[in-house]
Amino acid sequence: MEAWYFIRSGPGAPAYNMALDEALLDSAPQLALPVLRFYSWTEPAATFGYTQNYSQAAALTPLRPLVRRPTGGGLVPHDADWTYSLIFPAQHYWHRLRAAASYQRLHEWIAAAFARLNVPATLAAASQKEIPGHCFAGPEKADLLWRGRKIAGAAQRRSRTGLLIQGSVQPPALALGRSAWESALCQAREAEWRPLPAGLLPEELARRLEKEKYSQAAFNQKR
Repeated sequence: MEAWYFIRSGPGAPAYNMALDEALLDSAPQLALPVLRFYSWTEPAATFGYTQNYSQAAALTPLRPLVRRPTGGGLVPHDADWTYSLIFPAQHYWHRLRAAASYQRLHEWIAAAFARLNVPATLAAASQKEIPGHCFAGPEKADLLWRGRKIAGAAQRRSRTGLLIQGSVQPPALALGRSAWESALCQAREAEWRPLPAGLLPEELARRLEKEKYSQAAFNQKR
């Protein structure tokens, strides 16, 4: 059975949440195993894709702060969603998958987790984007749907060190708890789940990236 690390980070500042994900990607060779991280937000915020235009993203939401992600994709509101990230070292087979294949595999996994909670979610067969640049305004192919509405999307970044996937779940209008969904996600994958040892958490790097990059207007508004 494959070994995986997991982290339940709890609430984090928007800039710190993005910084820690990048720090984990940079540290993937030292981590050596895939990592599943669950986290939330200390305040309502929005993130937008690394290559997106700041002004265009800002026009799509009143949520502030508005922070550029280390991954691609469109604008994502973080006022009531469940967020997670996946980090794979470069030698892991997920890193070798094409982006479309890893995206579909991810949402099949999330659909299996919802099935454990008796929520019938399906993958979108085709793109039906309603607002360009807004992640949850209509699905892309292989996004996760519940009753025709998109409830899960993700963005990716591959580098020489590994693969980072940042995902958001907009929970269905049901009496579901986040902790139950997190447990179902782990149970839906056959793995030996290990808490990430404190000594492997790249906290110093994350704090530096938070201060020098993700909290800076020069970075967030650079294009």
